[in-house]
Amino acid sequence: MDLQQLIRNQTDFSLEIAKSVLLKEAKDCNVVFSPLSVHVVLSLIAAGSKGPTLDQILSFLRSKSNGELNSFASETVSLVLADGSQSGGPRLSFANGVWIDKLLPLKASFKEIIDNVYKAVSMQVDFQTEAVEVVNEVNSWAEKETSGLIKEVLPPGSVDSSTKLIFANALYFKGTWNEKFDASKTKDYDFYLLDGGSVHVPFMTSKKKQFVCAYDGFKVLRLPYRQGEDKRCFSMYIFLPDTKDRLPALVEKVASEPGFLDRYLPSEAVQVGDFRIPRFKISFGFEVSKVLKGLGLVLPFSGGLTEMVDSILGKDLCVSSVFHKSYIEVNEEGTEASAASAGVITLRSIRLPTKVVDFVADHPFMYLIREDMTGAELFIGHVLNPLQAA
Repeated sequence: MDLQQLIRNQTDFSLEIAKSVLLKEAKDCNVVFSPLSVHVVLSLIAAGSKGPTLDQILSFLRSKSNGELNSFASETVSLVLADGSQSGGPRLSFANGVWIDKLLPLKASFKEIIDNVYKAVSMQVDFQTEAVEVVNEVNSWAEKETSGLIKEVLPPGSVDSSTKLIFANALYFKGTWNEKFDASKTKDYDFYLLDGGSVHVPFMTSKKKQFVCAYDGFKVLRLPYRQGEDKRCFSMYIFLPDTKDRLPALVEKVASEPGFLDRYLPSEAVQVGDFRIPRFKISFGFEVSKVLKGLGLVLPFSGGLTEMVDSILGKDLCVSSVFHKSYIEVNEEGTEASAASAGVITLRSIRLPTKVVDFVADHPFMYLIREDMTGAELFIGHVLNPLQAA
């Protein structure tokens, strides 16, 4: 198995979802989401699918087989998402959970994958009479796994007596900047909005060298997080268009140009002139199912999930919804971010050379958090107004 190739596939998937979310689903609000979190929920669903449904999920995830998806999930959890806080690196936690109707036994082969590959906790519950309680249980689980940042991944009414299975995962990340910003230097400046207006927001600044590259029409900033004792290196990247209204065009370019991230990420620190980054805090939730269907992934929502339960009812299982909720806070110390996804299964009824670079993020920009050794994308989003928290 070529982990690098699998991560390139995950990057392509991540950017396809990002393009749809940033340019259509949430083009007018701040966004944070975890493509990795969504990828794992779809991989879990694939593990219990067969026939055309499985083929469509594999094609959508750019994968050849369930075995490849399972290997990717296993390697990612052990190599990328292991907690590094004990050795001074970022604090990370990633958890999977499965809630199944108490009358439906899981197939032994599927249970083995859930337990051993995805390390998921599985609970038997009563959807018939306790649907509201199950929603509360899943939400409490997500809140605990994201250190209280995600309080509601499943909205009210998302589970009813026809629900048979819920898959959920939660990702938590807290990293400290390699070079913290001095909070006493943070000052308010104007941030210019897409509609032509502006808001006064706190901007962080620094005179230290920064990883910045200027290209034709945009600049890219890399802000590394403090590393632990292992080789992993996490960074936040900010993609800033040169003009105040060009973010949609830049998102289109990042998401559509093959190998964009391999070519346009800064690798050396340079002297900066005017350097300002806004503090921001974003909470964002959406129904991923709508985005997935819009991108052509439709068969899991009508059937084909025959490999999950050992029951005649298995032939009628389908995905009803996939929900996702994320949170991110960026300040002088570093970044705290989390995400939770839940899939509900129901019964069917040119680089420009320059010496001193200015980087003033005073208008809408795109950002992502990735692990640089592997290239795995943990979070993607855009900031349209730093004062809007939700």
